[in-house]
Amino acid sequence: QVRLVESGGGSVQAGGSLRLSCAASGYTGSDYCMGWFRQAPGKEREGVAALDNNGPTTYANSVKGRFIISKDDANNTGYLQMNSLKPEDSAVYYCAAAPGWSCAWREEYEFPYWGRGTQVTVSS
Repeated sequence: QVRLVESGGGSVQAGGSLRLSCAASGYTGSDYCMGWFRQAPGKEREGVAALDNNGPTTYANSVKGRFIISKDDANNTGYLQMNSLKPEDSAVYYCAAAPGWSCAWREEYEFPYWGRGTQVTVSS
């Protein structure tokens, strides 16, 4: 049974940094790829970042140059390093996984496995 558990969320002032983690179980890390999504109150869930297991990554325009997605297959854990945070980054952040090596160009519906989310709040 695949399970994803996010951690690392919290409250931070604008300009600060947070690193989100996504601990995965129930599969071998190298057999799955991963993405991060977020949902702010009153808004639809949106893609933030995703990566292929061989390196290529995609980022939402709003986070390019500030967020970095990575994955440690040895520890079955994914990460989202978030720098220069802005109040508009406040949301519940979700990690998602899919079988295969390529997630960079997948749509949200193509991710079958999801965590329960972690809250990120950025104050001005």
